[in-house]
Amino acid sequence: MKKYNKIIILLIIFLSIILISKKAEAAYIVNGIENFPNSYKPYLEVLKSKHPEWNFTALYTELDWNYVIDNENIFGKNLVPKSYTDEWKNTKPGEYNVEVDSGWVDSSRKSVEYAMDPRNFLNEVRLFQFEGLSYVENTNQLNTIEKILYGTEFYNNTVSYINTQGQTITMKEKYADLILRAAQTSKVSSYHLASRIKQEVGPFLSHSSISGKVPGYEALYNFYNIGATSSSEPMGAIINGLKYARDGNGANDATKTKYQIPWNTKERAITGGGIFIGSSYINIGQDTIYLQKFHVVDNIGGELFWHQYMTNVLAPYSEANIIYKGYINSNLIDTDMTFVIPIYNNMPELPCKRPSFLDSDYVQDNTKVYADVTTTLNIRSGPATTYETITTVTNKDIMTRIEKGIQNGELWDRVVLENGIVGYAFQNYLKEVPEVQINKINLSIDNTTINKNKTAKLQIEILPQEAKEQKITFSSSNPNIISVDEKGNVFAITSGTATITAKALNDVSSSITLNVYSKVEDIKLDTENLILQEGESYNLIAIIYPEDANNKKINYRTENKEIATINQDGKITAIKEGTTKIIVTSDENNQIEKQIEVKVIKKLTEDELKFDKSLKIEGNIISGFNYKDMSVDNIKKYITTKYETQIENYKGEKIEKKQLAGTGSKIKILNEKQETIAEYIIVLYGDVNGDGKINSVDLLVLQRHILEIEKIDDIFQRAGNINKNGKKPTSVDLLLIQRHILELQIIKQNA
Repeated sequence: MKKYNKIIILLIIFLSIILISKKAEAAYIVNGIENFPNSYKPYLEVLKSKHPEWNFTALYTELDWNYVIDNENIFGKNLVPKSYTDEWKNTKPGEYNVEVDSGWVDSSRKSVEYAMDPRNFLNEVRLFQFEGLSYVENTNQLNTIEKILYGTEFYNNTVSYINTQGQTITMKEKYADLILRAAQTSKVSSYHLASRIKQEVGPFLSHSSISGKVPGYEALYNFYNIGATSSSEPMGAIINGLKYARDGNGANDATKTKYQIPWNTKERAITGGGIFIGSSYINIGQDTIYLQKFHVVDNIGGELFWHQYMTNVLAPYSEANIIYKGYINSNLIDTDMTFVIPIYNNMPELPCKRPSFLDSDYVQDNTKVYADVTTTLNIRSGPATTYETITTVTNKDIMTRIEKGIQNGELWDRVVLENGIVGYAFQNYLKEVPEVQINKINLSIDNTTINKNKTAKLQIEILPQEAKEQKITFSSSNPNIISVDEKGNVFAITSGTATITAKALNDVSSSITLNVYSKVEDIKLDTENLILQEGESYNLIAIIYPEDANNKKINYRTENKEIATINQDGKITAIKEGTTKIIVTSDENNQIEKQIEVKVIKKLTEDELKFDKSLKIEGNIISGFNYKDMSVDNIKKYITTKYETQIENYKGEKIEKKQLAGTGSKIKILNEKQETIAEYIIVLYGDVNGDGKINSVDLLVLQRHILEIEKIDDIFQRAGNINKNGKKPTSVDLLLIQRHILELQIIKQNA
């Protein structure tokens, strides 16, 4: 009975070829995306934007779509695994689940339509079934071949085989070496040969086609399953392939010489098979995996639809993934490549659906929807996250839902984007566009100037009134200055100007410009007490807080100009002995006031008090000491005086000898009556905790201050201002301290 069925099948195929065979039409190619039909272009434009080096060639077959499908939908010509669902399989009585080859049955018309519609595969992965397969020397590399073979027993493996005498021969070369040499000889891409071997006989070397151990066909090898025509007999396809490896199915001597038949060594099989593929397919126009599977072009004017390398209807789909992974693993994905993509006459308006996507899982629809996402939404080639992403859309991008998903579990809709791309989107992220559209939005606010840290409410008028329930989104041109929430509440963050925009789904929008005013809250001075000798000057540092205050002008005055004066730049000049106060106020709000006490003492002569020239003295601030030795004993070496010198730390505690003085420590000059006749405050730049050292502790203290976790006193802020620009310390100063600690850039103490 099996033999009878086989004869009937072969007779049907033979008669079909006779009845519908046709000479190849005058196909032609045109390079460039602009030469493709509109239903192809948007997919290719997405790919080109990701991979500028890729090139796309339109192959106009000049064949009618239905004619092509009729000729490919012949029993036994295209197969699917028997385990597939019925949507993939031919269900005609007498043909349903008939094993054309072991485990393989005839495919349905829908399967052929899906597999042959190139638009289904214009994504980053499946596109490689259209890659040109000719050998190009500078892109064929051993390491890439190995990466394609990864996961199989061919990977990084030395070749061994059984010869005709039954001996095991071990070569010095690996499979990748043989594949590269075969590519050079056959002028076929080595990556294609490697992928084909992996597809046909991988992953195990024990595969019957290449084991050399099949009884009656010992020492024969067929790495590409050439001639392995389908058969219902046990191991029928493999035996047919090994027969071809033995004698080329009765080929003449010239043909056998050309293809290096018999394939009684693995090298002859890999190289000879490569020559067969090159001369039998690639060199006659079947220059892609797709064209080798579907014989729709023939450069020598032969008949179409019969010269097909594979029967698996999804073979190009599967092999494309293998090739893609090989390019990814070898970092060659962005090299110069050309993809030859077929086009048929009278193709369906939309890409043909995958058979496994059941019609019962969808309801026909024609509703405008938009993406409701915070970032982007993936449009995929199928209704699950396992399918490749074709492109992405952003929030509020509009599309047409042509089929609404009613599947079990996750719901996916089939959509058409405005540029024509057809794909699937997760239903949870789609919202329907309202029928009544907003045509105007009016925005207003009570006051366009808002005080910092205050909130105000936008007034919104939507026209027409019946559209007022539609979603409006708000955005700020600078959310660091003014933020806005989904209800139109604006919050003033820092001084400046920002534009708030209200936008409807249909892109109707309105904007309003708002200002943030930051009031003066405080004034910080770098000292509270100052001792100056007659004639000395001191530049007072006064900083308005917050830093973003709009009005930073400061006013200065003195209570007694005869003792000390101050100009509007903050320069204090000591006139004569006595004590007075300097008053500092904000120009914006004179209620904010700070004072410092200035004590003017008699000018000491160099005989009375003299400091080393390496020190820098500004008023009563003194710096320039050796940061490596801030001991009391060392500091006193910088001072020459006939009076007593006393040093206190920043806590006011007297310190002596080897104890360290640091930022905030005071040098006091005492007369015979133990009265302070001169006083200086030490600043050690980089020492912001007053311990007389510059280390990681200072980094932590200053960082906490900058982050407003724990404030430090004015004198320590001065020590933390490594730039010495009179401003509060910043992250730049942190970096300078760090570089000092690492001895990459030493902080200059007297600059």
